[in-house]
Amino acid sequence: MNMETYHTYNEIKTQTQAWAQALDVVRASDSPKAGDYDQVIFTGCGSTYYLSLAAAALYTELTGRSARAVPGGELLLNSQTVVQQTSSLRRCLLVAISRSGTTTETVKAVEKFKAEKRGDVAVISNYNEVLSRMADFNYVIDKGQEESVAQTRSFASMYVAVTALCAKMAGRDDLLSSMSDLPKAGEALMAKYEAYAKVVGENLNFDRFYFLGSGIRYGLACEVNLKMKEMTLTHSEPFHFLEFRHGPMSMVNENAVVVGMLSDANRAHEAKVLSEMKMLGGTVAAFGESGADVCFESNVPESVRSVLYLPVIQLMAFYRSLAKGLNPDRPTNLTAVVKLDF
Repeated sequence: MNMETYHTYNEIKTQTQAWAQALDVVRASDSPKAGDYDQVIFTGCGSTYYLSLAAAALYTELTGRSARAVPGGELLLNSQTVVQQTSSLRRCLLVAISRSGTTTETVKAVEKFKAEKRGDVAVISNYNEVLSRMADFNYVIDKGQEESVAQTRSFASMYVAVTALCAKMAGRDDLLSSMSDLPKAGEALMAKYEAYAKVVGENLNFDRFYFLGSGIRYGLACEVNLKMKEMTLTHSEPFHFLEFRHGPMSMVNENAVVVGMLSDANRAHEAKVLSEMKMLGGTVAAFGESGADVCFESNVPESVRSVLYLPVIQLMAFYRSLAKGLNPDRPTNLTAVVKLDF
C-alpha cells in the first residue's frame, strides 16, 4: 500500500517544515508583552481548544502569570464566567487559535470580545482569513495547511507558534533560540519510530487507549486522544498521570494501551504509574527525552520541546485507521471546518 496516497500521511511526515515556518513567523512579528496584561485567555474549538489548554499552562510556567483556556463556544455564550470585569481597555489579551481562521464560535467570540473593548487579540492560524483581519497580533503559518480533516500538521505548527509566542512574551530569547533544533529532531524521531508506531497502531487486539500527560503536557494528551478517536473510532481518553489511579485504571487490561508523556521533573512519579499499569496487564508506551520507548534525544529544553510528543502518536493513529479499514483523511461524521448558524 502506498502511504503517500493519503493526505494525512503526507501532512504528518512534512510537518517539520511548518514548524520551522512557525518559528520564523513569531520571531519576525511584533508580539505582546506579558507585563501589559492582567488576564490572558487562550481559546479555540476541538483540537485548538486542547492546544489552548497546553498553551495556558506553558504561559503560566514561563511568565509566572495566570492564564486560562476556554472553548470558543463558552467564551461566546458565557463570557461573564471567563472575562474579568476591568476598567482598563488593554488589560486582557485574547489568543484565538483556529486552523481555518473561520471557525464560527471562535470568530463570534472574538467579535464580541472586540465589541466590548475587552483588550487585545492575537490570532494563530494556518489561513489569512477573517480571524486574522481582527487581530492586533497576527501569526499565519500557511505551511501548516491541510487537505485532511483531522488536524496533524496544522495542530503541530500552531503549537510551535504558541510555544514560541509564550517564550517571547516571557522574554526568554534563550528558549526561542533553542527551538531552532526542533525540526531536525522531529525528522529524526519519525524516521526512527515510524515502524514502532505502525506495530502498535495495527494491533487490533488493543481496544482502548489512555493518554497520560501532566502540566504543560495535559492539553497534548487531550489532543492525541482526539486523534485516536477521530481517525480510528477507538475508545480513547486523556488523564493527568496521578489522576489515572483514581478510578480510570479499573479499565486497564491486556487490551489496553497506556501512553505516557514523561516529564523530566516528575519522571519518578510518572514512571511509577506506568509501571503499575503494566502490572495490571496493560501495554505501556512511554515517550520522553531519554530512557523511554520513544526517545526524543533532542537536547532542547523541556518547556519548549513538547511538540515532539505528537508525530509518532499521529502515525500510530494513521496506521490504526488503515488497519480498521477506515479512511484517515475523512473521519466519520466530521468536516474540516465547523460552521454554525448564529
